[in-house]
Amino acid sequence: MHKTRSNQKFGVRAVVLAVIALGLSANAAIAQSTGNVKGKIRSSRGQAVSGVEITARRDSADVKSVKSGSKGDFVISGLEPGIYDFIFDASGYNSAIKYKIEVRPGKTVSLGDNLVLVVDRGTLVIVQGSVFYKNGTSVTGAKVAIEKINDDGSTTDLPSVYTNVYGEFVFRQPAGHAKFRITAKYKDVSASKEIEVDSAAIYRLAISLNIDK
Repeated sequence: MHKTRSNQKFGVRAVVLAVIALGLSANAAIAQSTGNVKGKIRSSRGQAVSGVEITARRDSADVKSVKSGSKGDFVISGLEPGIYDFIFDASGYNSAIKYKIEVRPGKTVSLGDNLVLVVDRGTLVIVQGSVFYKNGTSVTGAKVAIEKINDDGSTTDLPSVYTNVYGEFVFRQPAGHAKFRITAKYKDVSASKEIEVDSAAIYRLAISLNIDK
């Protein structure tokens, strides 16, 4: 009786191994008959963009979707051979499409490591300013320091900018309530203004320096 049980156990193990082998063979066959697509998504500043939804679309039908990881990378696997469009969607960015990408069986197509998404300007606070001499002409090359005024009265320095040949400058921030102090400086003369913003829009201000041209 002991030998019979041993033979029965051996038979069960053999069946299990056979099923596993069959599954592995099936997966290998699927991998060889389908293709993959990979890539990496960045912002226009070169930063990785996570959480982007990438959708493979074939013949006007959405086939499969994934989301980019923390480093902006993604892989869409198990795609049937054919021609696909790939749609990229992320909150705060304009949608983008890569057209007519051929997927081949057993191959991985790279869409590149620098797929760039452009920020949707409709989701930004855009501050446009001008700096003038006291006679009203434009100041070129004035340094513009930007501070965000926090709720507790402390400040956070943001990257400085410089006025262009028309005496203009611009900076952008995510939408939302905030208060900024803008300080323009040229030839050791400076002046400041504060501006409060609420929602995504274009805000304008002018700063006059007490200096002759």
